[in-house]
Amino acid sequence: VQLQASGGGLVQAGGSLRLSCAATGNVFSSHVMAWFRQAPGKEREFVAAIRWGGERTYYTDSIKGRFTIARDTAKKGVTLQMNSLTPDDTAIYYCVRGNGLSYDQRGYNHWGQGTQVTVSS
Repeated sequence: VQLQASGGGLVQAGGSLRLSCAATGNVFSSHVMAWFRQAPGKEREFVAAIRWGGERTYYTDSIKGRFTIARDTAKKGVTLQMNSLTPDDTAIYYCVRGNGLSYDQRGYNHWGQGTQVTVSS
């Protein structure tokens, strides 16, 4: 399985970006796809997740109401619509896939290469 993330870039505070993640291989209803991020000097943190079957979503508190994760069935992956971005959202964003929901990065065994999101003030 390979995950390919794209869509990062430089945006001003208050702006929006849409990240996309494409996956190879088969995807099953038991899979969970998620986004993690790592800001400079900080630990990697959970951002959002979605169950492939059922489409239930999960978000970390800091991005609730601003970010939306969704399935992209054509790419067997996910998107992350990010609105009202702030400089605190600056990080490398990673697309991941696992066999169940986890808020810990160790719960995911497939990782994409990451895409940089930079929000200027």
